[in-house]
Amino acid sequence: MSSILSTLPALYQDLLPAFFRKDAPTEEKATCSNCAMSRASAQATVESVDGAEHLFRPDTKCCTYQPRLPNYLVGALLSDDSPQMAEGRRRIEAKIDSRIGVSPQWVKPPAKFNHLYKNAHQFFGRASSLRCPYYALESGGCTIWAYRESVCSTFFCKYVAGRDGQRFWMSLKTYLTLAEFQLSRHALLQLMPEFFLDGRDKAEVATGPLSVEDLDDAAPPAKVYAALWKGYAGMEKDFYRACYDAVRAVSRDGLERMLGLDGTIEQKVLEKLYTQASAPTLPRVLRFNPDATVKWLPDGSVALGFYSEYDAVALPGEAYSLLVEFTGQKPVEAVRQHLRDHKQADLDPDILLELHRHRILIEP
Repeated sequence: MSSILSTLPALYQDLLPAFFRKDAPTEEKATCSNCAMSRASAQATVESVDGAEHLFRPDTKCCTYQPRLPNYLVGALLSDDSPQMAEGRRRIEAKIDSRIGVSPQWVKPPAKFNHLYKNAHQFFGRASSLRCPYYALESGGCTIWAYRESVCSTFFCKYVAGRDGQRFWMSLKTYLTLAEFQLSRHALLQLMPEFFLDGRDKAEVATGPLSVEDLDDAAPPAKVYAALWKGYAGMEKDFYRACYDAVRAVSRDGLERMLGLDGTIEQKVLEKLYTQASAPTLPRVLRFNPDATVKWLPDGSVALGFYSEYDAVALPGEAYSLLVEFTGQKPVEAVRQHLRDHKQADLDPDILLELHRHRILIEP
């Protein structure tokens, strides 16, 4: 089993705390090389538990999200001259040359993409027009995977630990996003301290009005772009490489100081959720979740979903009548005994735990 650290860009090897050397949850249900959510995959499970279409296009998979790459990861990619990263370098260089979404802190999606992403409905994995520009259409892989950012590092369509696994990876995303923000600011402080004077380093919390250039997929006016980049306009790639060098010089203690109290709190939350995901326990009392989605299938089995629109549990139809016996009024063991005595059925604790992880059965 690989460590959490091994699931992240190599840059973080000497930066992140010892906790990140723990074994990472193995998300074997999220089969990226043979997409479990693709219409073309034999592994695609129940596609419409809630009545909506969720399966992904084979030529997009889940890559209809476009990443926001921090300056130092862009620099790391540009500094990697290995043949394996040649296509990724070419694409990021073309992105920088376009000047669209290119700033001293980030190389990010166009503003129009952000607007569509936040306002579209049921497009995820299904709209080819929103496909990531770093997606390798021929192989179905990612051309910049070794230098991916927090969202791409932590998203899975399905989780072995169900809701507990989802919560762990989402917490890891929060921690990494904080690290990306602070490390990118650290690089800026070394190279372009004046960037902070007009508050351009602040986190983006909302999509602003779109400009004519945004709508036309055009670069910002030359004067605006030059004011943003100061003396580095035209030398953006060298700037990003210098950001990478600045972050490479940061020590583990240095990063801890940058993250401060927020980092300490996020790590505590992350450690707690890791334990819940990796060493789950069956609650003493459970009840059937009244908000669970129930879909009867043609073969008489039943599909149950709740925690994710992309994941469901399929059970024999007769199992449904057993689950409703869990009302939250009696301990699990008492309900199991009742089912043995009156319905000649025995629900294994492992099955109950799996249903709890999917939040089909919940604590009252």
